[in-house]
Amino acid sequence: MYHLPVTLSAMGSDLIIALGLFAVAGVVSVIYSIRVLLRGRAQFSRVDRQGGSALLSKNVMQGGYWFFQPLARALVACHVTPNQVSWASFTFGAIAGICFAAGHFGSGAVFATISAVLDALDGLVARLTEVSSDAGEVLDAAVDRYVEFFTLTGLVVYYREIPALMVLALAALLGSFMISYSTAKAEALQIDPPKGSMRRPERALYLILGAALSPVTISWIERIREYPIAIGHPMVMALGLIAVMANSSAGERFWHIAKQIRLREAEVAAARHRIESTELEETSEEFHAKKLS
Repeated sequence: MYHLPVTLSAMGSDLIIALGLFAVAGVVSVIYSIRVLLRGRAQFSRVDRQGGSALLSKNVMQGGYWFFQPLARALVACHVTPNQVSWASFTFGAIAGICFAAGHFGSGAVFATISAVLDALDGLVARLTEVSSDAGEVLDAAVDRYVEFFTLTGLVVYYREIPALMVLALAALLGSFMISYSTAKAEALQIDPPKGSMRRPERALYLILGAALSPVTISWIERIREYPIAIGHPMVMALGLIAVMANSSAGERFWHIAKQIRLREAEVAAARHRIESTELEETSEEFHAKKLS
């Protein structure tokens, strides 16, 4: 059995950092709640088009989008470009992955939060400065994939001594990438990608929440443990949720894409059959006309 120290000072700064992150989130929630009471819920057409899901409501997304507006304007005022924001997101995501690999869940949660916020801001900055481009979207998508790789691979490394949890982290990584691939495949085939659950903002939210809660539970229920590393039950729950829901959502997305392709192929085949039937009728009429003449 392994024993953890019970004093707050011995637990290190990770718990304090996690609690600080919750305090900031609480302040933001209070500010937005006041805004809702005074002026109603924020409404953004972009969020309306994207829609929410069963696990992340549209109202929460509207609130986050509202919070990002002044931050985006501040970056524009400082002449920060969208690509610079994307690369900053990449950097903080890499640092978050290193923190997770070392078992510093609180620090990793903070850096992952910064990376996720910057990921949301790059598009806002691009639209505010009217420099949106396909090249920028490609960079943004690539950075998203790398950031998810960094964070989830960090957890794979951390849980390497517990094979079941390492496999769980790998399953979460697989589901995340398959959802992104299904969206890209749908767009390449000119099919509207299904919205579904466990899109990028959801996955980031649950991963950050699991990381931020883990220092709390480690100090509370893991003072005596069976493994040389702390498990971090909230993080395991977050990984399990992502692994199950992301892979299920990816399967649903591919089924939808295949269904749309079959429908489109059936429509093309029907149209071709109509054309061939029309041509055959015209040929038959010409033949009878010539025969009569």
